[in-house]
Amino acid sequence: MNYILFDGSVRNALLPFTYTKPVADLRIGILTIREKWEKYLGYTTTTITEEYLEEKYPMVEMESNVMINASFLPSDLLVEQVKSLKENQAIFQQEEVIAFFTTDNQDEVSFEDYERFEFKEPILKINNTWDLYSLNEQAIQQDFDLITEGRTSQQIPEGVNFLNKEDIFIEEGAEILFSTLNASTGPIYIGKDTLIMEGSAIRGPFSLGDDSVIKMGAKIYGGTTIGPNCKVGGEVNNSVIMGFSNKGHDGFLGNSVLGEWCNIGADSNNSNLKNNYVEVRLWNYETERFAKTGLQFCGLMMGDHSKCAINTMFNTGTVVGVSTNIYGSNFPRNFVPSFSWGGAAGFSIYQLKKAEETASLVFQRRGLEFDEREKRILKHVFEISEKYRNY
Repeated sequence: MNYILFDGSVRNALLPFTYTKPVADLRIGILTIREKWEKYLGYTTTTITEEYLEEKYPMVEMESNVMINASFLPSDLLVEQVKSLKENQAIFQQEEVIAFFTTDNQDEVSFEDYERFEFKEPILKINNTWDLYSLNEQAIQQDFDLITEGRTSQQIPEGVNFLNKEDIFIEEGAEILFSTLNASTGPIYIGKDTLIMEGSAIRGPFSLGDDSVIKMGAKIYGGTTIGPNCKVGGEVNNSVIMGFSNKGHDGFLGNSVLGEWCNIGADSNNSNLKNNYVEVRLWNYETERFAKTGLQFCGLMMGDHSKCAINTMFNTGTVVGVSTNIYGSNFPRNFVPSFSWGGAAGFSIYQLKKAEETASLVFQRRGLEFDEREKRILKHVFEISEKYRNY
């Protein structure tokens, strides 16, 4: 069977992260949503997404296909029902389609002609950017169970303090030096070829992706995902760092999500709770205004390729777009549009050519190429986000 993941109705609610990738390639828990579905299904998947992303994330259609809404995370029962779908059948949760069968000769899909199955069991679903961290504890536990079933962890090294060894899994090549792993509050997963330096204190649920580094004396609280290919230090609480991003020094990051290729400068901090304890409002790309979240704790949402200088301060519920560069004293505004350069004193446009030069250098440091395909994606984001830059 051919399985295709589609963005669904939540794509715009998940900006700025979905500016540069489909919903399926967001990371929550240990794995991306795509990786979860592929492990459960036993098949690779392709994608239906925005036209400007199709070159990097193509769709492969065959004679028979099952379309899957990528905002839903898989479970054993859901995957069983998805695998059993036949022609003109669909799975719904209330009025939202989860998956449906289609053939290559169908020009249009009308669910009025479909046999509908209602999925009534509890399931994780990503509707908003903050779900990526608020549901992360549950997602880590589900991924941990999936990845480690029937496997044996590497031994916990001598000199490492630990609690609840059964919920600690260490992959090959991981190096852990004189640190503390507390899995009494949730599982701890340590990926391949990682390094946890001396004096780090880690509390589960926690995931460290392949080829990532935890710096000396870091304090990592539960519900946190780091990596792959990240360097992280300081204090981190209930946050998701998607990959190829660094927060290498002291400073606090809490109830936050960082995209890929981000960098947080030394001693930078975000607030995750307003002084008057009121509900946090967050920039909404759909309504183009600040909207209620129902949350008391909400920190920083930073899109791919964005960076901040040393001692940057982010206010509660700040949204930073793609490819921004923030510096200076005092708090910048709570919504920083993509391709902005500046801080609390004011912003100017971060010109596309300069942004491409920086991205190319950052890719080179990782042994990767910022190719023409990546440039075309960044150029399109620059163009469609122009309306937000009134500098």
